[in-house]
This record gives sequence, structure tokens and C-alpha cells, in this order.
Amino acid sequence: MARHLPSRLTKMMRTPSEEGENMAVPLRRLHHVSLHASNGLKLAHDLVSKYKFNLFATRLTDKSSQVAFRKGTSVFVVNEGPVQGSVGLNEWQQDVGNGEHSDHPPRVHSEKHKLSNPSYLYDVHTHHPVDSVSNVCFEVEDVERSFKVLRQLGCNFLVPPTTVEDENGLVTYSVVKSIVGNVCHTLIDKTKYGGTFLPGFTTTEKDLSLEKEDLSCPVTHFDHITYACPRKSSHQVMGWYRKHFGFQRFFIDGDEDIDEGFVVNQEGVGLRLTAMQYWKCSKAGIALPFPDEKQPDCKFIIAESLPHEGRNQVDTFLEQHRGAGIQHVALYTKNIVSTVHAMAEAGVQFFSPPAAYYTEVGKQQEIEEAGLDPQSLSEHGILLDTDLQQVPSSQTGCSENRRYLLQVFSKPLFAEDTFFLELIERRGATGFGEGNIRALWRSVQAYMENERRDSQGETVQLWHLSGMWLSYHFESQLAPQVWAEK
Repeated sequence: MARHLPSRLTKMMRTPSEEGENMAVPLRRLHHVSLHASNGLKLAHDLVSKYKFNLFATRLTDKSSQVAFRKGTSVFVVNEGPVQGSVGLNEWQQDVGNGEHSDHPPRVHSEKHKLSNPSYLYDVHTHHPVDSVSNVCFEVEDVERSFKVLRQLGCNFLVPPTTVEDENGLVTYSVVKSIVGNVCHTLIDKTKYGGTFLPGFTTTEKDLSLEKEDLSCPVTHFDHITYACPRKSSHQVMGWYRKHFGFQRFFIDGDEDIDEGFVVNQEGVGLRLTAMQYWKCSKAGIALPFPDEKQPDCKFIIAESLPHEGRNQVDTFLEQHRGAGIQHVALYTKNIVSTVHAMAEAGVQFFSPPAAYYTEVGKQQEIEEAGLDPQSLSEHGILLDTDLQQVPSSQTGCSENRRYLLQVFSKPLFAEDTFFLELIERRGATGFGEGNIRALWRSVQAYMENERRDSQGETVQLWHLSGMWLSYHFESQLAPQVWAEK
């Protein structure tokens, strides 16, 4: 149902200069997100054929394969180490070898290490036991300065400042370990590079004329990234990112507690969400959200489960991922109905809520007031959340401004029940679909009341807004399938 939210200004905390955090390293923009996969070929195939990404750059060696995919400004880099047999990303060599290619290998050098042919450029092999999304790469203005500042603050660097050159210029980067599980951050300076992507990568032929906007699947950028973290760790994670990169709190809901975050603690639902975003700091020390409309800022969500409410997807992720990490990445789309339809037709499987979600009192009217078709949303498993913002009015003194958010979640991309993708469309809304948590909870209650059950003690897990599993323990038997899979 609709919720009242404060104005946009109340969603932001104080600037880093006000908090005395001028030591923090300012981030310019998010450059790409890296995935490490044991079967990179399958993942690459899925990104291209199902999720409609475009392969545009490769780095293939006898030690590893790195392949870059783009949709709008969203860039994924799939990393794969040596594989047994003939199946692997190196199989793509003949397919992509006709693009921009240099006869001279890139020159890689570091003051600390001799890196003539590293296994991975702009990343590290974390030797994680399962497939994982483990690196969020940021552009910075000065890698050397960032290295010195962060090392003084106690950060652990996995790769010291390293320069990579080719005929298009040079790039300097370093890799710092995050406080969250196996997550690390590559800090990169591209100001002296004129190539399409990064030195060391071969640009494919398809990239020579930058892809036109895909009207049927208009994904434009990364909207947010969610970390799944252990209980009682949100404050520590938030503090680490504030101290080292100047991240600031972003309030998810108007009723959110400053200390506790956004908490849903109902029967069967125990979840805490805390949002943060990076700010671009000027030389004067004033912090402002990154203003480049071509590269909207990507927010970060910290998710943790609450005790005594049963297992949910955060707990499942921590177990199957073998620790904290990146649980999902949200892709922003200009038209979620068209995007979901195109991806589903291509084979993407989405989770869909109980039918009761769409028949809840007032929900159909809410959908229609947003100018949408309830049947279409139901068919595609799309969730709708409404923000009601009070705005001044010359006639009534105050009026309500309705803003909407639509979202849907894919099934996991890896063999384990870990990483997945979210599709999100914003029509003025700045939250993350938090109203859908309670709406889905109510729809499950309605389902329970309307279905007859013959046995006891079964548990079902349901999917909600931020990709968390909601666990419900019913006193009687469930119908065969509560949560449909698209």
C-alpha cells in the first residue's frame, strides 16, 4: 500500500566535512562489477542471450579469461581461471578476435611487484570456494594518493598501485579489501586513457558503433547493490564505508530509525535494511551526490536478518556463499514490463508473488492509479510500491504527490542459492520497495486464511522486495505451490 515519505532532503545525512571525515577517499563513479565463475562460458552465454547484455571486450590468456559485458552504463566483467578440458571463455577467442587488437601486449608495472603477465588485471583471484560477485570497481582521481590515505587508515591492499599501458594511454589501479566478506574494490584512474575500455582488453567488433538503445529491454545503469551480512554487523559495515570512502546514510523509509535502520519485525519476517551512497567531494571539502546524469549514482544496501523469526534469504546466502558478500545487483530499466517480457521470452526465470498480493484490498486501484494494468503486472510477477510525499499547495496548503517503484527478481545466476539480479523502474520513487515487504506479508496471511490445509508443521519461503526470503511456518499444510516461478 502507499506510504508517506519525507522530502528528498531529509533522506540525507550530514556531509563528510561536517563529520570531520576529510580523510575519506572521494569516488568519482562506479566503473564495473566483477564476477568470478567456474563456468564462465555459461554465465557469459546467459548474460548475452537471456539478459541482453553486449559482449564488448575480452582479455584471454593461458592463465585466465576476462570478458566484459555492457548494457547501458552497466558493465559486468566475468573472470574465469584455467579450466579442465575444452570448455571455457577462451572458446570465444575466434568469435571476438576480429575487433580492435594491438600487436603489442600491454605493459604492466608496479613499484612493489613485477607484474609482466598477471592472471587478472584490475582484480584478484580471491580463491572463494563458490562462484561469487566479489569486486565493485570505482574510478578515483588519484590512485597513489588513495593508496596512501587508505593505508594510513589501516586498509589491506591486495594489489598496490599498478600502471597498465597500451597505445591508447595508461591506467593506474589498486585493489583494496572491503570489510564485507570476500568483497574488494578496485580503485582506478582512467584520466590518461583514451581507449574504449581498459588497456589489456581487446575490444570486439560489435563495440565499434556503440549499441543503440534496446527499446524492448531498456536497461540503463546499476541502481543499487545489496550486501548480505551477518547479524549486528550493519553499523560496522556502514562505519567502514563512511570512514574510508565518505559514504553517507540514505534513509529508506520515513519512519526509519537512525540507529536501527529500516526494520521489519513481524511474525515470520525479521529483516534489517540500511542504505548508503557515495558522495563526490570537491576540493573545498563539500560533498554532493554525483551530478553526471549519464552515470547516476549507485546506492548500496546492507541486509541482515533478525533473530527468532526463522531463516530467510540472508541466512541462506551466508551459508551457501560461505560468508558475507554481494547478494544482488539491481538493474534500472525505463520500461520494466517490456524488459521482463523480453528476458522471460529469452529464458530468464523470475520469481512471482502469491496471487493474493494483487488482490489485496486497494492494490488493484493503486496499480490502476499508477496507469498500469494489474493483469500485466501479475503475469510478469512485477511488484508495485507507492510513495506518498506531502507537497505545498496554493489551494489546499498541502497535497499528495504519488511516486512509484516497480521491481522483479530473477532466480540465482549460479548453482548455489546466492547471487541474483533485480530489475527496477522508478517513477519518482527513491526507496527500494520497502512497502512491498509488508504487502507481501499480508498477502501470505490472506492466502493462509483462504486455503484449507490438512497437515501441520510445514515451512514455505517466499520472495519479497529486496530479494530476501521470507520464511513462514504454517500450522497446517500448504497448497502445492504458493510462490510461482516464471
